[in-house]
Amino acid sequence: MLSAAALLFGACCSNECQPADSAATQASNAEAVMNNILNRKSVRSYNGDTIPAAIMENILRAAMAAPSGMNIQPWQFVVLTDKSQYETIFEGNGNMQKFMESGAIVVVCADTTVTRPTRENPDGPAVTSPNPMWRDDVAAVTENLLLAVEAHGLGACWTACYPFPNTMAPVRKALGLPDNVVPYAVVPMGYHDGTTQPKDKWDPARIHYGRW
Repeated sequence: MLSAAALLFGACCSNECQPADSAATQASNAEAVMNNILNRKSVRSYNGDTIPAAIMENILRAAMAAPSGMNIQPWQFVVLTDKSQYETIFEGNGNMQKFMESGAIVVVCADTTVTRPTRENPDGPAVTSPNPMWRDDVAAVTENLLLAVEAHGLGACWTACYPFPNTMAPVRKALGLPDNVVPYAVVPMGYHDGTTQPKDKWDPARIHYGRW
């Protein structure tokens, strides 16, 4: 039956077949994306297994696909796997257990400045100025990262660093961040037992059509 269906599908080369196939593919893709978004959850316990380099690269690649105001792309990442350093890097954070259990930790950082020609003089010299949209950009990056973690069957937890001075200071110092770079979020990630379930946050009462 499957072979016959495959042959029949392969023989169908008319224009009528193509839209149906495209619609089915789009529906399948949409379902996969929606499932990934709705299944994302904050996982705080891991088994400590190492995350393969290829998977980590995929996760970071997805993170960097986030939107960016004026395409400034202020994001920078510090990937950590040496647990002997965590007590120093995350001094006073209060999340040491999940850090120690993780397979890796990604510190999402933001360059709060931008160096390039001004809009008024696009062919002129590069000028360094504050980037007022860095928070929006790295928030989008962090969400992309979390969704990519979910897609690879891993768990992660967005742990706030910015804007808390007591958690930012030791991270800044230990990682040697430049003055213009802010440690925005700390994201431990790793393999987990699957017991943590996503929360249903759907609430139609929060939706306003036309106006409030």
